[in-house]
Amino acid sequence: MAETIETFAQRLQERLEGFLETCTVAHGECTIEVPPARLLEVCTALHEEAELGFDELIDLCGVDYAKYGEAEWVAGEATDRGFSRGVRGPGERLHETSRPETPRFAAVYHLLSLPHNRRLRVRAYAADEDFPVLPSVTGVWNSANWFEREAFDLFGIIFEGHPDLRRILTDYGFVGHPFRKDFPLGGTVEVRYDPERGRVVYEPVSMQPR
Repeated sequence: MAETIETFAQRLQERLEGFLETCTVAHGECTIEVPPARLLEVCTALHEEAELGFDELIDLCGVDYAKYGEAEWVAGEATDRGFSRGVRGPGERLHETSRPETPRFAAVYHLLSLPHNRRLRVRAYAADEDFPVLPSVTGVWNSANWFEREAFDLFGIIFEGHPDLRRILTDYGFVGHPFRKDFPLGGTVEVRYDPERGRVVYEPVSMQPR
């Protein structure tokens, strides 16, 4: 008989006792929260130990919890389109759940164990909101390389020990991190090719509110 998710979560808590902040089961999925100082130890155990066998990191993403639970949030540039949007005035509540009492930035790791047909979500919060830092897990899963570069590019999370932490989606001269909730919705500059100068140039954004 296949192991239930609740039984797996209990076994995981017992194996990683003292290493986890929380271990929860919701909607048929198990999520653990790990302090940054323990992240590499936990990830190594999840990957290396046969009874766990999480041999694949299938996704890693950054999260900005600055306006968690709000349908609208104040931004430098605003639009009145869409369901979740930036506004110039105070935002409205999307639901009653407020921002969790945690640091602002986190990285979320989605793991897959092929031998055991099991998935696991791992969350680690960066302690410093002004300079968020987490250890790189590229030494555990090679697939983390570009995932961590994306989280750095979009959210500004620094992954210590990454072999080549540079932008991957925006251009190398880009200023800021566009998925942060306080980033202007229209951005700050745009690039275009200037045929007279024979090169790409930066200019203030030309978008106008409709």
